[in-house]
Amino acid sequence: MSAESPVAHQFEDAAQQREAATLGMWVFLATEVLFFGAMFLGYTVYRLKYPEVFRMASEHTIIVIGTINTGILLLSSFTMVLAVRAAEFKRRMALIAFLSVTALFGIAFLVLKGFEYAHEINEGLFPGSHFQFTEADPYTARMFFYLYFLMTGVHALHVTIGVIMLVIFALRAMLTLKLERLSTAVDLLGLYWHFVDIVWVFLFPLIYLVDRHS
Repeated sequence: MSAESPVAHQFEDAAQQREAATLGMWVFLATEVLFFGAMFLGYTVYRLKYPEVFRMASEHTIIVIGTINTGILLLSSFTMVLAVRAAEFKRRMALIAFLSVTALFGIAFLVLKGFEYAHEINEGLFPGSHFQFTEADPYTARMFFYLYFLMTGVHALHVTIGVIMLVIFALRAMLTLKLERLSTAVDLLGLYWHFVDIVWVFLFPLIYLVDRHS
């Protein structure tokens, strides 16, 4: 392949390169499923073992922010689909716009989550030396908040990585002469972003909604 070709030298054509890249992304996402699955399993085991304490602790999460963030990520999945389509049809301005909007949705999610974290920390709910929970067994409640901050924090890290990549790809779309070089990469980023959104779709009801009375 020539230096100007979007196909790497080890591949016969663009289709083979795309298939290899897609397979690699699916393998990566499979490992991510196992990673998040272990946390979901741990949370579920403790929730079944201590249902009342976990219910009381979960009522200290801010369901309004959780609901808004769910809507934000669902909208971001839609704009990501539009970005992938724009890359496929080599529509530069549309690609830049939809990548940018998706990144803004991700930033909005992180800002709202940051507000929620700040509120919970101010309430003494971060499971550290200043943890305060008087409504039920504090040791069991501490476990809820350990798992809550762990799962949502790891998810927020994945959102942050996705936002950074979205910004990088938007800048590349502005600067590159040939959008063919970005098409597969944007498609793979779309898979990653949809995965991050799906993780939240499971996190939200598990943490915010199950057995909630308020």
